[in-house]
Amino acid sequence: MGCFECCIKCLGGVPYASLVATILCFSGVALFCGCGHVALTKVERIVHMYFSSNPSDHVMLVDVIQIMQYVIYGVASFFFLYGIILLAEGFYTSSAVKEIHGEFKTTACGRCISGMFVFLTYLLGIAWLGVFGFSAVPVFIYYNMWSACQTIISPPTGNLTTPIDEICMDVRQFGIIPWNATPGKACGSNLTVICNTSEFDLSYHLFIVACAGAGATVIALIHFLMILSANWAYLKDACKMQIYQDLKTKEEQELHDIHASRSKERLNSYT
Repeated sequence: MGCFECCIKCLGGVPYASLVATILCFSGVALFCGCGHVALTKVERIVHMYFSSNPSDHVMLVDVIQIMQYVIYGVASFFFLYGIILLAEGFYTSSAVKEIHGEFKTTACGRCISGMFVFLTYLLGIAWLGVFGFSAVPVFIYYNMWSACQTIISPPTGNLTTPIDEICMDVRQFGIIPWNATPGKACGSNLTVICNTSEFDLSYHLFIVACAGAGATVIALIHFLMILSANWAYLKDACKMQIYQDLKTKEEQELHDIHASRSKERLNSYT
């Protein structure tokens, strides 16, 4: 076999569906974790500088942000290992690998492991749907703040009934800081100053990218779930085929033994 044929055969053994899902999962988790981590740091700075002058008023927010950042570290590490495991599982259960390495025998343990991956991926998919919804909350808050700033900067002609100085953004209503925090809100020109800062612009776009990363992770897990279900069905069919081949081999051996015994009896009778 030449080098070209060998390369073609090796490429045929790659589970491309699992590879695409793994790349999409890694990309989504990386975007969510990386952008989310930086954006949370920017949020802490914005709240401290413009909405809560007393550090004791947002100490709980600081603790929550630190906990979420530690959770991000754990999520990134877990999904890096889990993605590699699912990719390896795709290699060993694909039909292309079977053609390269020859016939293999499935075991009850292997089928249980594949079923466990299906169940675990299903649970992770539901969890990431919640994460995707949760990551949309800061995007909604930032969008409201950005819309208020655009109204102040470019007020609609004849339709604005509220004075510009009374257009405010109160972050206390979102539970970010307690109601006794001061000033707790920004109005008019102070609000436009916040919107023009680099921290606001960067964190806004980072939260959008993090939300998109969470959505990409959900799509990747759904893709993985379809692949794992197909692989589990393949293992189940391979098990049935294995049982059939064993019965067929046993039957052929019995027939061969019967024919050999009869031939021996006939030879003895002639003798």
